[in-house]
This record gives sequence, structure tokens and C-alpha cells, in this order.
Amino acid sequence: MEKALELKNITKHFGSLIANDHIGLTLYKGEILSLLGENGSGKTTLMNMISGIYYPDEGQIFVDGKEVEIKSPKDAFDLHIGMIHQHFKLVDVFTAAENIVLGLEGEKGKLDKKAVHAAVKEIADRYGFEIDPNKKIYDMSVSEKQTVEIVKVLYRGANILILDEPTAVLTPQETNKLFAVMRNMKQDGKAIIIITHKLHEVLDVSDRVVVLRKGKYIGDVETKNASQQSLTDMMVGRAVSLNIDRPHYENQRDTLLVEHLTVRDKEGVKKLDDVTFTARGGEILGIAGIAGSGQRELLESIAGLQHLEEGSKITYINPEGKHIDVNGMDPLDIINNNILLSFVPEDRFGMGLVGGMDITKNVMLRTYRRGASPVLDRKYPLDLSNKIVNDLEVMTPDVNKTPIRKLSGGNVQKVLVGREIECHPTVLMTAYAVRGLDINTSYTIYNLLTEQKMQGVAVIYVGEDLDVLLELCDRLLVLCGGKVSGIVDARKITKEEVGLMMTKVGGGA
Repeated sequence: MEKALELKNITKHFGSLIANDHIGLTLYKGEILSLLGENGSGKTTLMNMISGIYYPDEGQIFVDGKEVEIKSPKDAFDLHIGMIHQHFKLVDVFTAAENIVLGLEGEKGKLDKKAVHAAVKEIADRYGFEIDPNKKIYDMSVSEKQTVEIVKVLYRGANILILDEPTAVLTPQETNKLFAVMRNMKQDGKAIIIITHKLHEVLDVSDRVVVLRKGKYIGDVETKNASQQSLTDMMVGRAVSLNIDRPHYENQRDTLLVEHLTVRDKEGVKKLDDVTFTARGGEILGIAGIAGSGQRELLESIAGLQHLEEGSKITYINPEGKHIDVNGMDPLDIINNNILLSFVPEDRFGMGLVGGMDITKNVMLRTYRRGASPVLDRKYPLDLSNKIVNDLEVMTPDVNKTPIRKLSGGNVQKVLVGREIECHPTVLMTAYAVRGLDINTSYTIYNLLTEQKMQGVAVIYVGEDLDVLLELCDRLLVLCGGKVSGIVDARKITKEEVGLMMTKVGGGA
């Protein structure tokens, strides 16, 4: 096979940290290569050097057999390299066609819409995309936006494509469509690198897998000779159990009643529409839905961070059976009323933690009201920080000196989840608790949530991986456009059925 891209001895330092340590990697034309590794293994740094965001300290990059220098994204585009980032870089008020040609020079400075539409149609027909060039980005679904990003780099001549977590927020049906498109691009000779933590997808779509660990190249393997277990063992460096236990808790009790919950955003658009459900102590209630279906607003409403429409009602039932009306309470009111609720938000730094503060100070944010003395109790948060670090194997140089933003995503999430669990809640809510985390850290989080369930906690888990939702949760509440499509037994429904409910085709009781 002909080489599309070759890396030799690529090294990148950030201060004393070696993000990539003399990495060598080869990508062939007409190949889909998966790049795997735990959080902090150097995957994104390596891809950022190929796409021109970073420049290597050492090493060589070859494209089509010729040594090249990639000092900027423009250099990467000139070499026919395109990267589709997990967080899309589109202008919402522009159409698909306008985003596709944004930044390109047209003849005499004018955009030939007819020619652009013809070129987009040709790309769509060749690879199997569904795209409306005239549609505004703000009217598009997540999968449509992703299509625009991919077509944008193909329009600019990309022969090497890098996809970073491309299925993170797609339904199973959308994922299958994307993989069909990727296979068509592969047949056309395109070389594709996919970064994903979903091992079943790696085995489904890729030809070969390269594994990084702690900034070093560990090896590569043909996908046909690999399994989820073998790939996990390569990533972690030891045998890891991949079983999600779902034990049954006998003494379940109603803990949270949500009735006719309706929420609007600042523009008056309904984000939640008449949502009703019960969360039970001793179960994990999963929340499924495509991105933007109201998941964030649902958890923030319960946590006292959203204004509720008239007729909405949230009731907390404490361990003694007392019903407490949560309507109108802010987070401080919830604490003062002894409502034992913990919330792990989607935005780890925007809402959950302060990036410039160390672990102990971040723990103190949740514990500083403890005790009656006007002097802050510093011993308790320090002890708690050390407990979280030891119990969850958080990798940090120092709990008192290292800003938490310098830790890897997995370690940051362990601190956030560990801090909320140590508050001993009776309701624990998590939003995308394992988003972007490697499989080993993800299973640590799953086990923590199951442990809480078996202590009688009502766990509400918002997730995007349907395989995990069906294995981890006891019941699933499916949202579509802010409405409940159904509440189903996770043991008795298929991934495809849930995917249809997420897009309003189907339902459950």
C-alpha cells in the first residue's frame, strides 16, 4: 500500500512534560486508522501537529513520501490534510455553502453560488452525504453540522482526514451513516484517522489501530486480529475488566418527583416541555437523547439553576419520608434545607471546578460552610482531597500546589465526581460524566455510580453512549426536543429502539 502520511521520531514538550516521545506512525492511502490511548497519552497533541496547530520540537513528517513542514493550519490544507474537530467550527448564521467556502478566495472576490452548490452536490453524491447547501447552521442537527465540516475539508481537497470523537453525540443510526460515508471515502483512496474511545466502533470501522500510552508509541495491530479486551490491555498496560455490573437494589424508594416540568431559554424557546418522571433511590435512571434535547436544562432545573414555568413541580423526599417542595430554590436554598443533592455538571471548569485552583481549594468550595467557626476548616478538605486522590488513583504532583487545569481530563473528572460523592448525597446527578475519557477511567466512574446506587442513592445519569446507557442503567428516560418520548426498562429494549425514540420515531411507556 502507498503511504499517505509518515511520522518519524515526533517529540513535543510542554515545559517539563513530554506529551509525545519519539513517536513513529504510518498511515496508508485507502485506510481507516484508529488512534487509541488513555487520557493524557498524547493523541490530540500528535494530531494537532499534523493539522498545523502545534509544531514538533523534534522529528520528521512525510506526506506522499516527501518531507514537509507544517507550521499552520493553512500549511496542512495546502498538503491536503483536514481535521474535523469534536467541537465544530462553523458560523451559525451562515448557510452550509457559505461555511464550506469561508476564507477561500473567489474569482474577483465574489462567491459563485452555482459553482459551489454543484461542487458540494458532486461530493455528496460521490460519498453518500445528505446535505442542503442553502440550510442555515442554526437550523441543523448535530449530524448535519458534522456533515458540513467533513464536506468543507473535502471541498478544499483533503486526502488525509482526521476525525476527533466523531460519534460522541450521534444516534446509532447517524453513526452507521457516518461509517458508510467513511468507507466510501476509503474506497476512493482517502486516508482517515479516527480518534474515539468507543472500542466497538474501532473494531467496526477501522482497518488498523495504533495505541499510545503516556506519550509513547506502544504498537499497532490489524483490527481483524484485535478485540475490545486486547485493545484495552494495550492502552492500560495491564489486564482490565470490561464488565459493567448492574446489581439490583432491593429497597428502592421514590426520592425525587418531577411533574410537568417546563423551562424556556432567554429567547423564550421551550427547552423542556411538560416533563414528568420519578427518580428512585437504589437505581440509576439514564437520560438519553440527541444533543440539545433538554438534558442540561433538566439537571440544572433540579439543581436550582433554571427558572421554571408555572405548573412545574419538583419534590424531594428525604430519607425520613418528608416531602420538600424544591420549586423556586436556588443552590444555596437547597443546601440550607438539607436536601442532599450533588450535581456533576457537563462543563467541568465553567460550573464544576476552578481551573487555576488546586485540588484542596476546589474541594473546599463544597465544604467551606461545614462547621460553626468563622475560621475556615482547612484540615477536612485536605484530608478529603488526599482520600479522593488515593481512592480514585488521581495522578497529580501535589494536592496543594498543582492547578487542576494542568491535570488530564480523566483526573479532573475523578476529582469532580469524587468530591460530589463525598458529600454523601441521596440524589446524585451526572452530565456526560465520561465524555472524552479513556476506557479505564470510564469504568472507574461507572463503578462509582453503581456503588452509590447500591447505597440507596438515586443516580441520574445523562450519557451519550447508548451501549453504556443500556448496560449501566436500570431505566431510561428518552428525550426528544425537550419532550419525553418514553421511560423504558433498560434491560428490555434495544439500542436501535432507543435511537428511534430519540428522533421521535417510536415511543415507550
